[in-house]
Amino acid sequence: MRPRGNAGRASKLVALLGALCLFLSSIEYMIPKPFPFMRIGIANLPLMLALDMLGRGDFFLLVLIKILGQALVTGTLFSYVFLFSLAGTTLSASAMFFLRRLCGRRIGFIGIGVAGAMLSNLSQLFLASFFVFGKSVAYIAPPFLGAGLVAGVCLGAFCEHFASTSAWYAAVKRGGAGGSAPRISE
Repeated sequence: MRPRGNAGRASKLVALLGALCLFLSSIEYMIPKPFPFMRIGIANLPLMLALDMLGRGDFFLLVLIKILGQALVTGTLFSYVFLFSLAGTTLSASAMFFLRRLCGRRIGFIGIGVAGAMLSNLSQLFLASFFVFGKSVAYIAPPFLGAGLVAGVCLGAFCEHFASTSAWYAAVKRGGAGGSAPRISE
């Protein structure tokens, strides 16, 4: 049975954004990192953009697709690194979602990006204190949080720019859950 109306558009949008999360996870996987759980977060861009396009259920389905897909792409599904990703993504995505719902457009993508990055990094530092570093986690916390702050600002700025200039993004938001992409003239 084929989904109809808004449900069909929402499922197509979740599939598109989920694929984008996996693509960006693959790109991010190729970037060298000092710790296996440290990422710059570019795979979170589709989640941030989805805040204004998807309802709660579809948004958290996208979060689940991102978490599981990223674990499959990076080969970390059955490792402690998966726990870092699960905790970081779940906490940051939940915070971003509820911040957007509570504050609306009063908080921009930069604020949402910073909040998401900080909560993700704090949850990962907490787990790192148990699984990897113990009390020595205090030594990596400042550069780790600093990198998260910079990444949150950069990703938020990208989302602000994309949301204000993209015809596709505007059309999807106008069209409800999934909208339709603007047609390109031949």
